[in-house]
Amino acid sequence: MPKKILIIGGGFTGLTAAWRLAQRGDYAITIVEKAPELGGLAAGFAIAGTSLEKTYHYLFTTDDHIVRLAGELGVQDRLFWAETSNAIFLNGRLFPFSRPLDVLKFSPCSFLGRLRLGFSILYLQRCKSWRQFLPVTAMAWMRKYVGASAVETIWGPLLKGKFGAQRDTVSMAWLWARIHSRANSRRDGREQLGYFKGGFEVVTRALEAELRGRGVQIRTGTSVEKLLPDERAVVINGEKMGYDFCLFTGPSPAFARLLPADQSLNDYAATLRSIGYLGAVCLVFTSPQNLGDYYWVNINEPDAPFLVFINHSRLVGRTLYGGQNVYYLGAYLPPDSPLYNLPDAELTRLWFGYLPKLFPNFAATQVAEQHIFRFPAAQHVVDTAYEAKIPAYQTPLPGVFLANFSQVFPEDRGTNFAVRDGERSAELIHQEAIRTAA
Repeated sequence: MPKKILIIGGGFTGLTAAWRLAQRGDYAITIVEKAPELGGLAAGFAIAGTSLEKTYHYLFTTDDHIVRLAGELGVQDRLFWAETSNAIFLNGRLFPFSRPLDVLKFSPCSFLGRLRLGFSILYLQRCKSWRQFLPVTAMAWMRKYVGASAVETIWGPLLKGKFGAQRDTVSMAWLWARIHSRANSRRDGREQLGYFKGGFEVVTRALEAELRGRGVQIRTGTSVEKLLPDERAVVINGEKMGYDFCLFTGPSPAFARLLPADQSLNDYAATLRSIGYLGAVCLVFTSPQNLGDYYWVNINEPDAPFLVFINHSRLVGRTLYGGQNVYYLGAYLPPDSPLYNLPDAELTRLWFGYLPKLFPNFAATQVAEQHIFRFPAAQHVVDTAYEAKIPAYQTPLPGVFLANFSQVFPEDRGTNFAVRDGERSAELIHQEAIRTAA
């Protein structure tokens, strides 16, 4: 009898784990996903005649795991690379912020602050060890080495926009990793990002087709209600489903909620719950209007209702979207905050009402399509004590494994690491299956 493997979560981690396990052994694999579609945070939706991610996604040139997977699946020819351009909106103006000269010209920051900023970025890009940054917060490090002016105009607003009230807890190791990722995604001194023609759904659909072809059962719109580790079973829609091995790929606190009431698991559950998450809200819209020359604009104004404006068409062009421009507005927010829960119509009025500050010619009447998506656990908070919180892939429960983006450290989460962790967890399950069968 083939071993029964249950994978909870149909994002890139779960799909990749299923793919590797289907390749490695004689397994009866079932994937259950609570959303109506696969893909997790990279799930696509229909817009302007094609598929687009509900939250903005791209690849760095160093994202070897997902690039290799795309090659295996025969869709690497859909991947292309393009030069990006970045800006900061502050004091009612857009300031280019893509190249070293842009840093030196960033007038909201003092001249000395600009020099210190440039030298600090160069140092961080060349520094290979991140452990020295782990016990110090990003805000404290920047205040000490970059100075108040750069913190007030650049790093402070960025960290506040990303982590809100928790910005003062974020480890400098996290920021070091972000700076490294972007620095290493340069060719000839210019940042290059990757995207799939047809969206990341190209990879998702290729995976789904391969999995179904190998007999993997995929159930979307399905939630796990209970975990019964003593019986090696879960409860789904009121019915028990048995497993030999189970992989949970959702957020760590969600896994903690499924744990049985067992005193021996209290400390483990508390560690899972100690990992903080922020939600995300994205407003995606199309318009024939051309809104600016920059792909990525960080909004550093203190009263801004969103964190980032992304001109997706600047990266991929308009041809894929029937000649329309595609834009994202995004913010990270606590899921219980008023703004996160604002009705769609009110959120649209608020965000579209602010957009003319960036682009005076913007007209909401010219918006062709608009969509709002909310994700309650989109970003984990990496504080100075974070390394001790990282859960192992193998849980205290027999045959149960955990793989999610809270285990990505010090780098930030993304599809590349989701693929990597899917491969790692699949190998662990496969080896455990071999061991227990011996």
